[in-house]
Amino acid sequence: MESGSGVDDYETLISTTDADLLKRWWRNEKAAPEILQFQSSLVQRSREQIQLMEETVEELVNNDEDPLTVSLYQMDIDRTLFLFRSYLRTRVQKIEKFMFHIQKTEDLWARLSEQEQKFAERSIKDLTTHLEQSVLSKFPHRYQSHLRQSGLSEEDDMVPEPKLDAFVICRTRKFLGSLPVDDSGEENPLDMYAGDIYALRYKSIKPLIESGQLDLV
Repeated sequence: MESGSGVDDYETLISTTDADLLKRWWRNEKAAPEILQFQSSLVQRSREQIQLMEETVEELVNNDEDPLTVSLYQMDIDRTLFLFRSYLRTRVQKIEKFMFHIQKTEDLWARLSEQEQKFAERSIKDLTTHLEQSVLSKFPHRYQSHLRQSGLSEEDDMVPEPKLDAFVICRTRKFLGSLPVDDSGEENPLDMYAGDIYALRYKSIKPLIESGQLDLV
């Protein structure tokens, strides 16, 4: 069974282009309530491919190539650029929304790229300074925290966190068998077949998304 699964995964890998992978992780990132692992290798390859396509278009224009051919190449560039920029923009929006939660959660912090970590640190510093200077410094001492409602709070109760129990729409990439996807404590395994679409709580399928066995839609 393991050998067959490995063959299926290999065939899927070699039949999937970087454009397909970029679209897949763009959809996953947009649909997931939390920030996902940064796809560093895919992003680097996408940058290189975009640059190569732009050079190709420039060469075609200089050689007076058929305008239709140039237009088709340019459409491909525009489509890839849209996915690429939207993927990065979606991640930045999540960092801006959950920056304090991400910073204090080791697993989430490790998912950011080096540039994203620097952006998060700078954003946290700027926002903290702004809040302290414009508002918090005018409050009594026990209400001057930007993370807690008061000095009596035992945890950071003013830090927004992603709602992991939210329902998401997902599609299976291959047959997964019977899996428990209900966190109610009852044993209610779900038969998950390749290509089927389900509405499930994100936290119950999170490992399957991270391992690439499920895609969000």
